[in-house]
Amino acid sequence: MALFAQLIGAGRPDVVFLHGLFGRGKNWAGIARTLAEHEHTSVLFDLPNHGRSHWTETFDYEAMADEVAAELRLRLGSAAAVTLVGHSMGGKVAMLIALQHPDLVKRLVVVDIAPDISYQVRTSVPLVKAMHDLDLATLKRRSDADAELSGEVDDPAVRQFLLQNLKHVRTPENRNGWAWELNLGLLGEHLDEVADWPDVGEVSYPGPVLWVAGAESPYIRPEHYDRMHGLFPAVRLVTIPGAGHWVHADAPAELSAELIEFLR
Repeated sequence: MALFAQLIGAGRPDVVFLHGLFGRGKNWAGIARTLAEHEHTSVLFDLPNHGRSHWTETFDYEAMADEVAAELRLRLGSAAAVTLVGHSMGGKVAMLIALQHPDLVKRLVVVDIAPDISYQVRTSVPLVKAMHDLDLATLKRRSDADAELSGEVDDPAVRQFLLQNLKHVRTPENRNGWAWELNLGLLGEHLDEVADWPDVGEVSYPGPVLWVAGAESPYIRPEHYDRMHGLFPAVRLVTIPGAGHWVHADAPAELSAELIEFLR
């Protein structure tokens, strides 16, 4: 089953974005539009169990990497080599694609994640609980959901990020219903797998790699440097001041500038 994708730009796609946990491709639309001003065309995928893409019965990074790789070959054919940009969960998928399907990746951008177990993912447990506890049957409007979530999720920006996954559904019985578009049950049950990093063996990707860290984020630490350099010998680390884990939301202009320079 094909992954849902949004295309931004007018030419042949040369940049592909892979979002993080609870996200969707359109989270990167603003940055993709900035790249379009510099003659880059982007594909923004919804990864499995997210957005408008299909659901699965398991969470498997290598399966996701293979699926995105197959999509790239199908959509772009022999001209499939792209700059692959992945954030958090999507960053792990992007790294695996570069390592296992290097012919598809001209350049790699890894945003605020490392090839290691990401223990910080466990901080998503309260978010999963808050979404699960939301009484969808009683909702009249999206603002009701925001008000109800505010009891468990203090940050308005985080609430809005989560609520992008709430879709309006109409049935003959209920013309004002609501449902989660992401596979909340599976993702909540498999957070340990989301945090994990598979054993990739003795492989490396020789192409250029931009490794972007949010200065205020705990996801990239000095103990990750040796492993990252072992897998990606041509890696360059850039730290974005003032940005947390969601670098593209906290510092879109700064991140866009780094991407534009890297794409030259």
